[in-house]
Amino acid sequence: MSSLFSPVTIGHVSLNNRIVIAPMCQFSATEGRATDWHMMHLGSLAMSGAGLLIIESTAVTAQGRITHADLGLWNQPQETALGNIVRAIRRYSKMPLGIQLSHAGRKAASPAPSDGVEVLFPNDPRGWPVVAPSPLAFVQGAIAPHALSGEEIDDIVLSFAAAARRAADIGINVIELHAAHGFLMHEFLSPVSNQRTDAYGGSLENRMRLTLRIFDAVKRAVKDDMAVGIRISATDWIDGGWDLSQSILLSQALAAKGCAYVHVSGGGLDPVRQALPPLVPGYQLPYAAAIKKAIDIPVIGVGLITRPQQAETALQENNADLIALGRAMLYDPRWPWHAADELGGGVNVPVQLAEGLPHGFKGSRLK
Repeated sequence: MSSLFSPVTIGHVSLNNRIVIAPMCQFSATEGRATDWHMMHLGSLAMSGAGLLIIESTAVTAQGRITHADLGLWNQPQETALGNIVRAIRRYSKMPLGIQLSHAGRKAASPAPSDGVEVLFPNDPRGWPVVAPSPLAFVQGAIAPHALSGEEIDDIVLSFAAAARRAADIGINVIELHAAHGFLMHEFLSPVSNQRTDAYGGSLENRMRLTLRIFDAVKRAVKDDMAVGIRISATDWIDGGWDLSQSILLSQALAAKGCAYVHVSGGGLDPVRQALPPLVPGYQLPYAAAIKKAIDIPVIGVGLITRPQQAETALQENNADLIALGRAMLYDPRWPWHAADELGGGVNVPVQLAEGLPHGFKGSRLK
């Protein structure tokens, strides 16, 4: 049997295979509400046969949006809009659904692709005040954040828990906390962006405090049958910044608290200072492999993996337990079907589409 098409469990959630559709921002929400675009986009991906579909970065507060067009889950209208889409998907797909909960921190109030600019300046009416662990802007000219107070930190923790409850109420199976790519939790983790001198800054223990508090709050907010995982940047690719050794310690601390999985990415904290490695297929898998050796929960690997054999090899070589695809799934929403044909796996295909499979299709274990 293909490793990619073998079953796996994350927390208490069973997946038919190890293909994960990574969260991909669509910047198509209206005041945080999912739209018809999300119905089309997520509906298509839910027919793909992947093991898990994770809905895009979803803000837990209005202030924590990356852009004004971000999906949100901080109020009832947003819960209703996304719930309608989840229910529609459930009618035709058995695929487990996840959602990535996020606060963008100093990366908030960024322009959406449709804005046609690279940065929103402080006086731009499309922006809003942003927050961070320290008053350091993400890029030169961007809106400078103010350093969060202890009370404001407490409110953000509560906002994550409230969004998690909303996600549970609409039938989401998996929550992924976004602690990667320069967003708020990552900003607290990295000494590059966190220059605090209180209980949230300085030592590794202090810098991990917010992430661990948010994880604990979300776990308490949902039932045990919901898997709560996390996405991290294993390294800033900046000298003196967040790195693999610290990521291993964070992953071990989370695993001890009942984390369902660690989704390992990299970078995103500072686009100017980061020194990226060569961007070759699987370039981030060594980080996933190192973390996998240090913990006993599943690890999701990523990094320009576009072909079935690349994913299969990554699993066979124990670099990861699952493989997440982003752009490859946008380019080919039936990627898992084609991978099953190539590797000899089996995928879930809706009955409405099963008769349309090409003659000689080798995915004989269609479910």
